[in-house]
Amino acid sequence: MKNAFTVDVEDFYQVSAFEKFISRSDWEDYPQRILESLPRILDVMAEFETLGTFFILGWQAEKHPELIRKIANAGHEIGFHSFSHALIYEMNRADFQEEVRHGKKLLEDVTGKKVEAFRAPSFSITKKSLWALDVLAEEGFRYDSSIFPIYHDRYGIPDAPREIHARETEYGKIWEFPPSAIAFRGMNLPVSGGGYFRLYPYVVTKHFLSGINRKEGRPFMFYVHPWEVDPEQPRLPFGSRATQFRHRVGLGRNLAKIRKLLRDFSFCTLSEVINYEIDKMEL
Repeated sequence: MKNAFTVDVEDFYQVSAFEKFISRSDWEDYPQRILESLPRILDVMAEFETLGTFFILGWQAEKHPELIRKIANAGHEIGFHSFSHALIYEMNRADFQEEVRHGKKLLEDVTGKKVEAFRAPSFSITKKSLWALDVLAEEGFRYDSSIFPIYHDRYGIPDAPREIHARETEYGKIWEFPPSAIAFRGMNLPVSGGGYFRLYPYVVTKHFLSGINRKEGRPFMFYVHPWEVDPEQPRLPFGSRATQFRHRVGLGRNLAKIRKLLRDFSFCTLSEVINYEIDKMEL
């Protein structure tokens, strides 16, 4: 079974946990570690002949267009990850629409590829910001991967479907592929990537993901950020101990774990997986 391998293209100083401490106007002052970390992901994907979907932050496309073209030229699908990494539920509709329109055009101009997939920063399409799906559909997006069906202090819609499903909007259908979670003791447990992948022993992650494929008979969604394979990144002196732990846990082991994941499972792009599942639904 083919699963979706996705990468959120942002650097270590751009994560939502640090946004109260780092102004967007200061981003240029930080080391551009993404120039080293993102090629590590591209190389290991090439090693296993894996294509995936890269959700690009608009700021990174402006700053490093050559890096974004490298992703596209390797055959990967290009998605949009917002322009400024602002949480959608803290934006108004007009500002979000302007970001989406501007960023989509920028990515299509830089890569020469049509952009139809979106992922919100920090999965910030919640019940408070479902209106964002209307904006995305209006601007020509067909696929979204922003609604995490879990409880979390910053994101999530815990009663949302765990499988690929259609969401009706003012402008037609948009297909949602949620980051993967399993049903566990009356709640949904996240198992699909990010800090959860860094924290869990690989054998545990493999067990959960195999269960999604074999027992539930459906594909899973995996996600990673370039800074998660960069243990040499500067340590930021911000946030609580919990924030620091979430950000740094498992950084040194993560690339080796991703290599195991690519060895043990089959992957392709988000749109390929969704379209295959749509075809199955229509049979």
